[in-house]
Amino acid sequence: MEEKEKKNKNNAGETVIEVEKAPTESQDAESEKVLQETIQKIKETASEEDPRPSQQVNLRTILGGDILTAGMVRSQIWLFVLIVAYTIVYVAFRYQCQQDMQAIDKLETQLKDAKNKALAASSTLTEKCRESHVLDILQQNKDSLLHIADQPPYIIQIPE
Repeated sequence: MEEKEKKNKNNAGETVIEVEKAPTESQDAESEKVLQETIQKIKETASEEDPRPSQQVNLRTILGGDILTAGMVRSQIWLFVLIVAYTIVYVAFRYQCQQDMQAIDKLETQLKDAKNKALAASSTLTEKCRESHVLDILQQNKDSLLHIADQPPYIIQIPE
C-alpha cells in the first residue's frame, strides 16, 4: 500500500500532516461497479421526452406556465395559428370600418353644406325672379317703361 503525506497549515498556523492511503484493487473494482450501477440508473430515469402533462388544470398550473409545456403547444399549434389569424383579420376589419365611418361622416357634412348652399342660391334666385322685383330694378335703372298693370289681362278668343 502506498501512503502519501501532505503537510498543510490550519487556521491556527499549526502544521497538520495528512496521510492518504492508496486504494486497493478490490476497492477499485467495487467503486467501478458502484459507478456503473449509478450510470445505469441515471440512464433509465433520464429521458429526452417531455413529461406528460397532468390531467388536472387549475389556476396554479395556468399562472405558473406549466400548461405551456412543449407537448401541449405542439399538439395545439394550429389552434394558436387560427386564433392569431382571426385576431389579425378582426383588427384589420375594425381599422377599415373606422376609416369608412370617418369618410362617411366627412361626406355627410359636405352634403349638408352643399344642400344649404343650393337652398340659399335657390331662394336668392326666386327672390330676384319675382315680377315685382324685376320691374323695380328696371325702373331704378330707367331701362324700361314697363309697369304693373292696373287692369286684369283680357282673354282674346280667336274663332277657328
